[in-house]
Amino acid sequence: MKKALEGIKVLDFSQLLQGPYATQMLGDVGADVIKVERIKTGDIYRDMTFFNKWIAGDESPCFMAWNRNKRSIAVDMKSEQGKDIIFKLVAQADVIVENFRPGVMNRLGYGYDDMKKINPSIIYCSASGWGDTGPYLKRPGQDLLAQSISGAIMTSGKENDGPVALGTALCDQVNALNSVYAILSALFYRERTGIGQEIRTNLLSSAIAFQMQDYFTIQNLGVPFERPKSKIGHPGNPAPFGMYETKDGFISIAMCPWPKLVEALDDKFLMRYDDAQILYDKRDEIHGIVEKITKTKTTQEWLDIMLSLDIWVAKINKQSEVEFDPQVIHNNTFVEIKHPKAGKVKVTNIPFTMSETPGEISRASPLIGEHSEEILSELGYTEEEITNFINFDVISVEKIK
Repeated sequence: MKKALEGIKVLDFSQLLQGPYATQMLGDVGADVIKVERIKTGDIYRDMTFFNKWIAGDESPCFMAWNRNKRSIAVDMKSEQGKDIIFKLVAQADVIVENFRPGVMNRLGYGYDDMKKINPSIIYCSASGWGDTGPYLKRPGQDLLAQSISGAIMTSGKENDGPVALGTALCDQVNALNSVYAILSALFYRERTGIGQEIRTNLLSSAIAFQMQDYFTIQNLGVPFERPKSKIGHPGNPAPFGMYETKDGFISIAMCPWPKLVEALDDKFLMRYDDAQILYDKRDEIHGIVEKITKTKTTQEWLDIMLSLDIWVAKINKQSEVEFDPQVIHNNTFVEIKHPKAGKVKVTNIPFTMSETPGEISRASPLIGEHSEEILSELGYTEEEITNFINFDVISVEKIK
């Protein structure tokens, strides 16, 4: 079947997470994504990992997670021959994505104005930490730092916990989604007008945007959010919204009519709290009373009781348990693919379906410059020229030994 972005060529100059995730999403729905990497060393994320553990000896799980459905060309971007190769790729491309610090691509001669001269209809997306101008221009931009400045780091946890970082790089991932949102909009506009454009996204704006509901409330009601003393799940919510310990684990309870929860807990004494203001003002006290009750039964017992009353409740899974959750299995959320060096690896599947143009994971993350020769051949270079490029370190090619 055809793919939604079939025929769209993306040049991916990005590294680490936000840019690579954006281009991976484009590749998942059919775009030909060419990852332009440094010769021999590649994306700096290839040298980072968790737990100091690696796959197949030296492959980074961090890199592998965000770089499927791409081909890699490793090229010396500063050499004249390397520039010629990149400019030929630009002439054929539809989209460019980069997330260097602002100004780096311009200094290298690969900024939007440079690329637009070669390809007037190019769509050029720059993803940065703070934006392309302003007082933070020269600061390094990174997910934890964006969580900090955006206030997100003070929304989780309890009143006296101090800053609590989100347990995943959510700012990077939200900005990747915003980059894709903008790129697809620009592609649609170009389809109608033939006009390309420059796109700029940044971590800080995206981090604030995904707290839109909170900031709208704060700025328009003039009431600051105060984190609860208990495991209430949101600074602005009343009881019972939150997390509760059971006899053998934890459950989360979302919004539900208080009388229904009282029925589930089988404690009519709790009806004295049945008032919207009381449920907020005494939420920590109420949480403690409810949790004493939830500790008396197992997670499954509470799920059976509460779901029978249509209460919004769920088991709290550890990440090691998620792949065995019945709905996760049913949704085919994790799949196995073959990596050229690591063999079979499990990956998170494309998180949506399309009836006419379904996405597909057709390639694992590439080795450094794995497709350099293939891409140069498509550009019209001869075998002799390609061999010379390799010999003189214009490009590099990693192959399985």
